[in-house]
Amino acid sequence: MVLEVDVEGLSAVEQALFDAGALSVTLRDQFDEPVLEPAPGEIRLWNSLIVTALFPIDDQPDRILEAATESYGRVLPECRFEQLPDGNWERSWMARFKAMQFGRQLWVCPSHVEPPDPAAINLRLDPGLAFGTGTHATTALCLEWLALAADAGNASCAGNALRDKTLVDYGCGSGILAVAAGLLGAKPVIGLDIDPQAMLATRENAVRNGVADVIETTETVNYAPATIDIMVANILYAPLLDLAEEFAVALKPGATLVLSGLLEEQVDAVMLHYTQWFSFQQTRLLDGWAMLAARRHPG
Repeated sequence: MVLEVDVEGLSAVEQALFDAGALSVTLRDQFDEPVLEPAPGEIRLWNSLIVTALFPIDDQPDRILEAATESYGRVLPECRFEQLPDGNWERSWMARFKAMQFGRQLWVCPSHVEPPDPAAINLRLDPGLAFGTGTHATTALCLEWLALAADAGNASCAGNALRDKTLVDYGCGSGILAVAAGLLGAKPVIGLDIDPQAMLATRENAVRNGVADVIETTETVNYAPATIDIMVANILYAPLLDLAEEFAVALKPGATLVLSGLLEEQVDAVMLHYTQWFSFQQTRLLDGWAMLAARRHPG
């Protein structure tokens, strides 16, 4: 079921669709603006959204429409029904999400897969309600950086490993980077995200992987200036530009900043924007995406 909804009526329509038995409801801006990626702390105001609700294949459009209208309390916006091809979606997803190795000792393993190396550090993960499984290039680049930092230290980490370092995962999503950092020895680890579903997913994944005692989740910035050893921000270009000074204030002199979520062609602009506070030590590219590692200037 697909319909276009103005922003004012979105919450009521979304609830009505769930009341009518929707299995999921997804949102897309009519101009393909990213609906679920606002800048941290920002409330985005789209004029209208395309709402897609998924219902069981044996459900009837008339029943769905009647139930949703009754819950909504008035006539729904014009909608259309489309039938998706039959398939075992769970098995299809499971076939695509396989165990992945980062560095010498870190594996990310979905719960349905036995770890290839039981003696390694195995991060067990299902995506749940938030993004982040390690399959996207930006997440993979960050995981590789964390794993290498823990393996032996590297120049972009000022020669320091992760152990006992205070680390912030800014825009934590599923919590995959926060959990990986905790497993690799960082503590405390702060998972920060404005999405409550991300907070839930991060806490659940921390518990599943036995690092709940070192991971704190928060929707607001609550760290004091110059207290963070490592900041990892795998978000988007525009928010990264806006957050440069905040990151500079939060990080200790000589601390490490890891930025990702960037396209390769955005690297130079980001580096120029941050050069007042940071010196860049490393750039890594994968599938057109980039990760930058930098050191906070002393003083």
